[in-house]
Formats: sequence, structure tokens, C-alpha cells
Amino acid sequence: MAGAAPGGPCRGLLDYKTVKFALTRNRRVGLLHRLLQLGVLGYLLGWVLLVRKGYQDTDRAPRAAVVTKLKGAAVAEAPGGAGRRLWDAADYARPPQGENVLFLVTNFIATAKQAQGTCPESPSVLDAVCTEDADCPVGNPVVRGNGIKTGKCVMFNTSHSTCEIYGWCPVENSTVPRKPLLAEAENFTLFIKNTVHFTKFNFSKCNTLQTNDPTYFKSCTYDPFFNPSCPVFRVRDMVEAAGETFEDLALLGGSIGVHIEWDCDLDHAAAQCQPRYSFSLQDRRYNFRTASYYWDSQRQLYRNLLKLYGIRFDISVHGQAGKFSIIPAAVSFGTGIAFFGALTGAGWVREDLVELPGWPGLEASTVPNTVQATVVCDLVLLYLDAKAEFYWKEKFEEAKPPKGKTEAAA
Repeated sequence: MAGAAPGGPCRGLLDYKTVKFALTRNRRVGLLHRLLQLGVLGYLLGWVLLVRKGYQDTDRAPRAAVVTKLKGAAVAEAPGGAGRRLWDAADYARPPQGENVLFLVTNFIATAKQAQGTCPESPSVLDAVCTEDADCPVGNPVVRGNGIKTGKCVMFNTSHSTCEIYGWCPVENSTVPRKPLLAEAENFTLFIKNTVHFTKFNFSKCNTLQTNDPTYFKSCTYDPFFNPSCPVFRVRDMVEAAGETFEDLALLGGSIGVHIEWDCDLDHAAAQCQPRYSFSLQDRRYNFRTASYYWDSQRQLYRNLLKLYGIRFDISVHGQAGKFSIIPAAVSFGTGIAFFGALTGAGWVREDLVELPGWPGLEASTVPNTVQATVVCDLVLLYLDAKAEFYWKEKFEEAKPPKGKTEAAA
């Protein structure tokens, strides 16, 4: 058959083909090559292995349990005839058995002895202001008000006329005290007991100090430097850590996020697994209403209404644990070696390197040498270097068959 290779179609089956390399003594490209190698080596050793701990198996979804308890007492003189009252943990903590979310009362508006009946709506409610009965359609609720309109426009005081309503009377007092009534709350303490369990490693840890002293938690206060194992926080310290002043936040209420972060390296002692606490301001206003009901001797139902302002604490727990495992270690190391291999490769070195004519800085070899050109270095060498045209000619060789054989095959 014309054009068939001598020895049949299987002649090249056992042939070995190798690559031809050109060694360039270009200091700028060589320096770039070494910097790339050092960068990849630094990434492998510094970032993957040391910072990210790529040799560890991790558990980033711990099970967390939180128990909270507020302590402290304050006396407040309530306006509106509600009288002097002592507030303790059963009064200012909502709910009394706090968990991830709890509310601390710092201010309040009291409306005492309300009974269901008819009375003028408050003039602070825009929908309640009227000049005649036609402005108060019967049966319509007062928008953002306290009851249902009876159809009458009545005098609230000498300056205002409002719609008469059927509701809890007298209507709610809307005068906010100028200063927080429970100012002593800044010295209240919040006990946060948190336990995390990393199921992958069957490891549990609690943020409280393991001690046999029953008075320890009654006298200690958290300090990140001197007492990090005491989870008893002063309210004022928490507010200030969130970037707010207690007096401002206590007047109209607000919300603070308490973040507990666990980062445990289980290759070290369990005692080194300690939580980090941080606080953030989530909202500058927070309030809600509550009432206590009672019957008088005439079987008339009454209630005392409280509009409570205070600080809402939202506690969130996050964390991760890591421990050495052969599988992630092998994957991280293998990936790094493969990446490093993209920049440098091993081969054979010829001692009889031949200097290319016309350019003393370039030598050629017919076998691979120890330095394998990378894509980045090739781009610099072939496109950005002043001698790029010369490197193009030496790197790429066009193979042309002899003219005699080509004509014979044709």
C-alpha cells in the first residue's frame, strides 16, 4: 500500500515519545518562576495546612443548649397613681425561665384600674379626634386606638374632643417617663449557661467553670482577660460592648444580640476549647403590653395595664470543632502537591547542553530538564519579553516532510 510505514501499521505501537525543552537563562522569567513556586508553597503550608487546618475533619453544626437567669432588684414609683413597687426577677424577666431569648424590663407606663365601659379616646390617636358625631361612625374601631366607636363625639379635656369608645377605660396612659424607672437594672447580672455537643467527635463542653465552690457564680463577673470562665455578665457591660449607653437604651428599650462562638481544636487539650462572646445592637426600640386582672367585691372585672420597655437579649451559639483525620489530610496535601506540580516538574538533566547560535543566553536539550516552564512564564516569555520573536522560533519547530517523499506519495 502506498504511503504505508515500513514494518506495518503496528510499527509505532511500542515507540516512546518525549518532549523537547528549551532552557532559557532569563533572570526575570526565572525570578517569576521561583516566586510562583514560593507562592504556591506558602499557600499550601501557610493557608491550607496552618490557617485552615486542612489536615482536620470538621464539625460545623454543634448541638447547643442555653439556660439564662437574671438577678437583681429595683424599686420604682409608678406614675398615674399605680404607687411604689418593688421589682425582682419574677417581675422584670420575661419569660422567668429564659432560654435563647429573654426580656429585661427597664421602664414602663402604668394604667391602673381599667374596667370595660365607655370613655373618650386619647387625643394622641389621630383617628380619634372629632368635631361632631358624624366623625365617629358607630361600630368602627379606632385605628391604632383602644376600642370601638360608639357614634358620639365627646370632650376629652378643655382643648380636645375625641370619639367615645367602648373599651378598657380609662384609656391607656401614653406619657413616657423622662428617665428609666428601673435605672438600677444596669447593675443586674445575666447568667448564661451554654453547652455544646459536637456529635461527629462525641465531644461536649460547657462554658461554666467546673468548680466545687457553691459561691463562685454568686460572686464572679465575666472578664475576657481575668475571669473568662465566669458566664455572669453585668447588664451595663453588655450594653456598652454593643456600642450603646444604658440610659438611652433603657428609656425606650432595644434589642441586643449575644453571640457565643466556639472554635475547638480537638488535637489539643479540651481545656483550650473556650467560647468567645460578642455583643451587637439589633434595635433601639422595644416594648410590649401586659396586664394583671382581678375582681372587686362587686364582681366587677378590672385590670392593671403595663406597657413595658426594656432590653431584649437574643442569644445565638455557633461553632466548629476540628480533629486530625487521614482523609482530609491526604486530600489537602495531594491537592497542594498537584497545584505545585503545575509550576515545577522533575525530569532528566543533560550535561552536554548545546548553546543556541546567535543568542548566548539560550541553550537547548533534546530531553526534559529539571525546570518545566509554566503557563504564566510562557506567556511572559512569548508575549511580553523583548526577545519574544526569538523565543517563538526556538520553542515551536515546524516539521516538514522531505519533498521527494511527498511527491511520491502524491
